[in-house]
Amino acid sequence: MPVAIITGASKGLGRALGAALAERGWDLVLDARTAGVLEETAVALSGYGTRVEALPGDVTDAGHRAELVAAARKLGGADLLVNNASALGAEPLVRLEDLTLDGFRQALEVNVVAALGLIQEALPLLRAAEAGAVIDISSDAAAEAYETWGGYGASKAALDHLSAVLGEEEPGLRVWAVDPGDMGTDLYAAAVPDDGDPRPTPDSVVPAFLRLLDERPASGRYAAPALLEER
Repeated sequence: MPVAIITGASKGLGRALGAALAERGWDLVLDARTAGVLEETAVALSGYGTRVEALPGDVTDAGHRAELVAAARKLGGADLLVNNASALGAEPLVRLEDLTLDGFRQALEVNVVAALGLIQEALPLLRAAEAGAVIDISSDAAAEAYETWGGYGASKAALDHLSAVLGEEEPGLRVWAVDPGDMGTDLYAAAVPDDGDPRPTPDSVVPAFLRLLDERPASGRYAAPALLEER
């Protein structure tokens, strides 16, 4: 069975994507910082009959990243790595003049440095897979200028560029930076707590990710809403 490593997988998009892959028979290695919520997710997803390894921890910890890849190796390898874990840098978001440098460093450390570290750790397994792929979760804020989204957007823009270069350097893999579009997640609620407008659920954008896995288009940046419209 194919194996996926998904970070930030206890809820939101990470859990929704994990559930869709488990339903397709994928084995999973799941990461999140909150052990109890992650364990509940693992139990739920194992109900699909696949093997699920849940490892609570922080992706900025090199030892934890090594544990994730080791768990995938025990399951038979790694066919897919999803860098979904994210940090905002400030909760709620603030203007750049008020963004602490420590907060900005945290966003860069989680969203870019840790993502690259996990890619580096997993590359041997991904290269050995029949159809290895990396999905780096991006954001509209990486490409557009929105007030208060500067620090987070800059970190996601850096992740986009890292993904693009990795796609050039690893022609045998597929490397997709994916903007999932607007979603009602805890991350968004933390970013803009006063915005009560309804937003799509993470489950609603999962078909876009499955389309990427099914059709394996060229490495590059994709927007989930556009992929859904083209279906």
